[in-house]
Amino acid sequence: MRIGVLGGTFNPIHIGHLILANEALSKLKLDKVIFVPSYMPPHKNVEGDIKPGDRIKMVELAIEDNPAFEVSNFEIGRKKTSYSIDTLKEFRAKHGEDAQLYFITGSDLLKDLFSWKNVNDIFKISKFVVANRPGYPVTDVPKEVETVVITPIEVSSEDIRKRLSAGKSIRYLVPEKVRNYIADRKLYK
Repeated sequence: MRIGVLGGTFNPIHIGHLILANEALSKLKLDKVIFVPSYMPPHKNVEGDIKPGDRIKMVELAIEDNPAFEVSNFEIGRKKTSYSIDTLKEFRAKHGEDAQLYFITGSDLLKDLFSWKNVNDIFKISKFVVANRPGYPVTDVPKEVETVVITPIEVSSEDIRKRLSAGKSIRYLVPEKVRNYIADRKLYK
């Protein structure tokens, strides 16, 4: 079993996340991709007054029509700072030694990679995959890191939050079910 692990705040999840997951699924010949919303990431804050349950629900809505996508509440359920090494150890225990884990991240995180907790153990437990992201060139890639080129989509959760707080449309930047969920709950106002 080849399993992609895609972590993030998903605040909110958007089409860039979904395109990344879908293209990684295909290009890396994965059996599935598991989205792992973080409770409290060590390298950035979860902005806004958005409950973890809302972020999980938005991921569920965004991926419900793709049988190769799953969501895990492992990090949110722990209710403490989320470290990738802990998540990967949990997934290794859950899926067994025969599963090949692919930890997928964007090129925006490459520059801080060696500040991550137990990064060398992450390399041992999983294949570490970096996908290109607009504005963050894939350069000086360590030998332990594999790269995957995806269709570049210049959209970010931060931009979506700014649009929402300014009363602007986010149609087509997020799945329609996610857009409706945000509107119904008046999130990001």
